[in-house]
Amino acid sequence: MKKRILAALLASATLISMAGCSSTQSTSSTTSSAGDGQSSATEAPANSGDATEAPAESGDATEAPTESEAPGEDKAAVDCVDDITLADGEGKVLNIAVWNDDWKKQFEQYIAPHMPKDVTVNFRITENKENAYQNKLDNDLPENESKSADEKIDMFLFEADYATKYVASDVTLDVKELGLTDDDVKDMYQYTKDVCTVDGVLKGVSWQATPGLFAYRREAAKEILGTDDPDAVQAELSDWTKFEAVAAKAKEKGYKMLSGYDDSYRVFSNNVSKPWVDENKNVQIDDQLMAWVDQTKKYTDEGYNNKTSLWDDAWTKDQTPGQKVFGFFYSTWGINFTLAGNSLKTPEKEGGKLEVGNGEYGQWAACYGPASYFWGGTWMAAAKGTDNPKLVGSIMKAFCCDPDFAKAFAKETQDYANNVPMMKELADDPDYGSTFLGGQNHYALFFNVADKISMDKCTIYDQACNEQFQGAFKDYFDGKVDKDTALANFYTKVKEKHPDLVTP
Repeated sequence: MKKRILAALLASATLISMAGCSSTQSTSSTTSSAGDGQSSATEAPANSGDATEAPAESGDATEAPTESEAPGEDKAAVDCVDDITLADGEGKVLNIAVWNDDWKKQFEQYIAPHMPKDVTVNFRITENKENAYQNKLDNDLPENESKSADEKIDMFLFEADYATKYVASDVTLDVKELGLTDDDVKDMYQYTKDVCTVDGVLKGVSWQATPGLFAYRREAAKEILGTDDPDAVQAELSDWTKFEAVAAKAKEKGYKMLSGYDDSYRVFSNNVSKPWVDENKNVQIDDQLMAWVDQTKKYTDEGYNNKTSLWDDAWTKDQTPGQKVFGFFYSTWGINFTLAGNSLKTPEKEGGKLEVGNGEYGQWAACYGPASYFWGGTWMAAAKGTDNPKLVGSIMKAFCCDPDFAKAFAKETQDYANNVPMMKELADDPDYGSTFLGGQNHYALFFNVADKISMDKCTIYDQACNEQFQGAFKDYFDGKVDKDTALANFYTKVKEKHPDLVTP
């Protein structure tokens, strides 16, 4: 009876993804020759909070390697990880559920070299199209305790838009059961803990915080504003009225202010004053959301954007060298994993390097923009029924809790680690600068934004509401329907996905 209730709870929160394709699952293992975690230019990274794709099916299992590469002059992140041991009685197969291979690559690079040599790690990859990843979790997690040891899900990853769904159920474990202590998580950003805390119990942890900025082309800034200095550019973009005035100037100079419809969405949607759904399951449209609609319609009609959609080929192309788009709203992962890669003339997959001289790498900068915001984030949780709780806890400690690893990881990847003191140290470091951003210390900006992040408006319906809202109003921006029809279409779509919701 309890499992049926759990299954019903998870099923009632079924969410959708933006792309439309049938679901597939894959399983793959770690290897010692992992990549650098760089996301494909045409995919959303694992921590974006938006629809992503993953390989369809693979099943090669290998044992974790035993040695790491020698450290360089500065201690490398991989060398900050202590060797992990297997507790007595725990299983020798570790199954990790994910929706693409982004974190698998990071695991292989940083954690796998320190795993027990007799443990096989399987990554169960289920692509996130048509909500396939969540559907798979919803099917497997309630039955996890009854599975054989080698079939159990031990750990799984989830994103900001559906974090509440899983931590609010009993398919996830208290991290203290895994060996994590209050001291282990004391330096994490509070919002990353709040979103995974239910009745005082922390049930998931993240290695990153995801504050957002406005990243812009330095050359475009010089042409439009006469300067590329981040402080001067920020003064011109410090509110939406000024931002729109610069959009008009950009148009006169032959530039688009933004690429497409969705670029500014998270700046509005993550500054709402009320959740998508209230306690009575009424769908609520916050004024910030309608402000995004009105702004985007105006920018479209005035020619301030290129009418692209998030993650499509045209949107990606607008980030490549020589394109006439002023800038992009991106959080931490977006700048270092996506924009940096897209800026290259010769992509990494073709032998290019993330270095100045390759395309527009080094010719970007960042400022706060008109409003503070965040975008995305990825958390990890232990599945109830795992036969490897201490092993899962050791991985969480190594990747999410160790301050030395946090600092080294941030410097190596330019991601923003979930450790306040370490990020403060980097933010204040006069010698640190991002080569991609022309030597600018973007951590100083991110640090000031990160402290403002709150996820207290999150609900289990957020991903469906966000995606359906953006999708419904794309037809309005394209001139296919009027605003009222677009809103009605949103209500219809979200009701189809969540029949329990109340709409006007």
